[in-house]
Amino acid sequence: MTEEVRKVLATEAALELIERLKSKHGPLMFHQSGGCCDGSSPMCYPEKEFLVGESDVLLGEIGGASFYMSKAQYDYWKYTQLIIDVVPGRGGMFSLENPEGRRFLTRSRIFTDEELQILNLM
Repeated sequence: MTEEVRKVLATEAALELIERLKSKHGPLMFHQSGGCCDGSSPMCYPEKEFLVGESDVLLGEIGGASFYMSKAQYDYWKYTQLIIDVVPGRGGMFSLENPEGRRFLTRSRIFTDEELQILNLM
């Protein structure tokens, strides 16, 4: 029997903000920014507005929204579980939460050896 190990999770606060944004904008998706302008913030877009391609990795879903990261960035983060949270402040320039007075924030923790085995990363 194999346990499920999720590569990306969301806090209750993040899930509440996702629901609020979905009610305003419809289905959503996320892309973990690695750019210079928005730092490394998780960026929230209307579903299919941000084009993903072969250079992007689907990490999972949070609140029913797909969560992607570039493959190059994933190679550095693959041993880490991402935990998407919300803090006061303004989001990334193009991220949907920008006018909400709160922004998504990526927290992380290193997977245990057991989790790495389940994920076939050991």
